[in-house]
Amino acid sequence: MPALLPPIQSMYKLQFKPFDKTPKYKQIVQSVIADIERGKLHKGDQLPSISELSAEYYLARDTVEKAYRELRERGFCTSVQGKGYYVQAPDNNKLKILLVLNKLSSYKKIVYYAFLQALGERATVDLQIHHYSASIFQEIMEKNAGKYNHYVVMPHFTQDLDKADYKSVLNAIPPGELVLLDKEMPELKHQPLTVYQDFDKDIFTSLEGVNDLLEKYNRLVLILPSVGNNYPMEIAWGFRSFCINYKKDFAVKESAIPEVMEPGTAYVVVETTDLAELIKKVRQTHYLLGREIGILSFNSSTLKELLGITVITTDFEAMGRTAAELLLDKQRVKVKNPFYTIRRGSL
Repeated sequence: MPALLPPIQSMYKLQFKPFDKTPKYKQIVQSVIADIERGKLHKGDQLPSISELSAEYYLARDTVEKAYRELRERGFCTSVQGKGYYVQAPDNNKLKILLVLNKLSSYKKIVYYAFLQALGERATVDLQIHHYSASIFQEIMEKNAGKYNHYVVMPHFTQDLDKADYKSVLNAIPPGELVLLDKEMPELKHQPLTVYQDFDKDIFTSLEGVNDLLEKYNRLVLILPSVGNNYPMEIAWGFRSFCINYKKDFAVKESAIPEVMEPGTAYVVVETTDLAELIKKVRQTHYLLGREIGILSFNSSTLKELLGITVITTDFEAMGRTAAELLLDKQRVKVKNPFYTIRRGSL
């Protein structure tokens, strides 16, 4: 009795989209190359026969033959007469990682370079920016589905929420391939590796840690722009919780421009432009910074150090390094990123 072909279900599966505008033979070529680069296919692995691929995906034999001819010409497969087609390209042991950030600020660059440094030669990283847009993020993921070993995402979205469901996009990524940075998402179906900030608790704990400096101020003002800046509202929640708990008068404002300096007021400021505005206003009065007027800024920088500004900040370098190390160790855990205060003279 002649041997039966293996059932189609056990065959190698292409990343194939029948309604994609990309020519079908090109999709076959791209799928095979992507799986070689991801380590899913290895040198010497046998590829499905022309007949098997034709039957599985309802393709003309000429389409499959054209794809295999291009793969052979480009050095990704070889053919053995009477036996079939085999992967020819050498194994690539490097991980392929797609890093998708919400924006590329100076602080995000610190995360990015720390991530690259910790990975070293063990991975290649491509960078994309979604600009807080759910629809741009969805487009990025659809174009890159199946092409990477890991997808590292900062899931801060405030734009196009009515046009795309970013949670569904994240849920579609295999949990072992997804890594979340900067923000946790407990509502996902499967919990991925996550290195996060707890914005609410971090701001509360940090203010509590400098409460000895805040005692001389009877009013606290948070300058937190909402239009066009996309800051997590948990910052405001933590600030309000601290003020209520410690019985401080408080306000949350969009900008420092309309502020009139009054003694006994301390400002918590997020934007560098608002920080500069506050410093200018203080210098136009006879009040002393750190005595009658206080300033506490988010995130450290060389300029803030030179100006003597007290800051609260997450450790951006630790975020990138920790994510890379845990990814390489194949761990799926949640890790809260360090958040700390640097005391200077502005409080």
